[in-house]
Amino acid sequence: MDKFLETVNYLKSKVEVIPKIAIILGSGLGSLADDIEEKTIISYKDIPNFPISTVAGHKGELIFGTLNGIKVIAMNGRFHYYEGYDLKDVTYPIRIFKLLGVETLILTNAAGGINLNYEKGDLMIIEDQLSFFAESVLRGPNLDSFGERFIDMSNVYSKEYIEILKPIVKEITGKCSVGVYAYMKGPTYETPAEIRALRVMGADAVGMSTVPEAVVARHSGIKCVGITCITNMAAGILNETLSHEDVKETALKIEENFKKVVKEFIKKID
Repeated sequence: MDKFLETVNYLKSKVEVIPKIAIILGSGLGSLADDIEEKTIISYKDIPNFPISTVAGHKGELIFGTLNGIKVIAMNGRFHYYEGYDLKDVTYPIRIFKLLGVETLILTNAAGGINLNYEKGDLMIIEDQLSFFAESVLRGPNLDSFGERFIDMSNVYSKEYIEILKPIVKEITGKCSVGVYAYMKGPTYETPAEIRALRVMGADAVGMSTVPEAVVARHSGIKCVGITCITNMAAGILNETLSHEDVKETALKIEENFKKVVKEFIKKID
């Protein structure tokens, strides 16, 4: 808790107003940060106890400002288990958001499509998640000041927010997919056999982030919503070699629609 409070006090010394909405920008989706106005940018390396993002496309900046007239905090770059961080480090910012008074967390990511009805460039609203193959971020002594030991996970992603998002995504992109996001530890992409297994389990998309953050948000009592950009079809579906460069390229192609969705959503919930 001493580390948490040191971080919180530092951030409070840098900004006058703490927003109630936080956004985590996933791979290739950092351009939304350019649309934030009246902003204060703080590099992760300057924030006490904060991890540093090491992935291409993740700038490593915490941004306080105004988006579409609404105060927000944006993480331009997140942390991943595959970078070598402990999951408590990966989700450290979520604990900080809670202590700052954040009430809504918008999670975005790039993911591989498992559902055969999906296409590259689709946006999928996350309604549920799978994380059978990863350790729990809540493993170890419980942080009682944030939440209880055993957490109900039947409403990780706010049903209210999902219903608000559906017509927004449909109007802006022409279609709306709602599905299950499967979390894998990475950094390797999944094998075709793993993708077949995940499809049988009910997964619609697969990625290497988001779920630990969503679990900690749930534990901390923060309302959560997730938007996935389908940047590639998962292994074995198409005769293609998967690469991070292709992920970023597809994300860039749909960034305008993605930004419109987020801007309209925060206007609706403000």
